[in-house]
Amino acid sequence: MSEPNATQQTDSQTQAQITPLRCVTGSVISGGLAFAAYSLMIAIATTFANKPIHSDNPIVLNIASAVRTLVVGMTALASGVFGIVAVGLLALGIQLLFQQFAKRQS
Repeated sequence: MSEPNATQQTDSQTQAQITPLRCVTGSVISGGLAFAAYSLMIAIATTFANKPIHSDNPIVLNIASAVRTLVVGMTALASGVFGIVAVGLLALGIQLLFQQFAKRQS
């Protein structure tokens, strides 16, 4: 019965400290992933544009168009999410840096 209390105490003790360096490092990693996802999206879209669908069946054309749109859309979504995370982490790091300077001056 005393185990839940012990796990709650260890969870609160093992939380990492948020520092501007960790925020900037996370921002750089997330920005790199955003750039990689963007590059992948451009490569996929270029490949799809260079290889048209050769069919006369309208159902095949509709399904192929939907699949191509979904693939490009998912990579665009990934690049957008990672980009927003990178900007947010960078802003958090700057905010923490200003708070540290304000604390030192007071």
